[in-house]
Amino acid sequence: MKIALAKESDILEIQKIATQSWQENYQNIISQEQIDYMLHLMYNEKELQNHFQNENYSYFFIENESEMRIGIMGVEINTEEKSTKLHRLYLLKSEKGKGFGKLAIEFLKNWVKEKENSRIILNVNKFNPAKEFYLKNGFSVYSEGIFDIGNSFVMDDYLMEFVLS
Repeated sequence: MKIALAKESDILEIQKIATQSWQENYQNIISQEQIDYMLHLMYNEKELQNHFQNENYSYFFIENESEMRIGIMGVEINTEEKSTKLHRLYLLKSEKGKGFGKLAIEFLKNWVKEKENSRIILNVNKFNPAKEFYLKNGFSVYSEGIFDIGNSFVMDDYLMEFVLS
């Protein structure tokens, strides 16, 4: 497995992996209308370009042994708070359960240490089985939140953290 830094020229590939992952993994969690809305909101070209122009935001591809891109990770560093927000960690459904997620989290923990941050935070939908994945990888729930994202949709999430020692 390899983690590779994405570039702005990779936006189409990021959109493709995000769309496939959301369609495969969120069908039983949120409505198709909310999936479509959130994909457009979070993965339109302008939004992704803004991320790449932000020096604190990075995207990574998760690649399998054949160097096929099977997932993405998007993170944002907050140097003032010494924390890193894991905005997205998506794997194609066919690649789940093979250890790629765990290796991506280990990569992230090391990367965050190199950036001299001490905490990784994330939001996960309360009905998403990924919560168990994060718990198994050392994260804990520190709060809950309901966030209005527009168009009559909300995100009903656990807020999780991993504190680096």
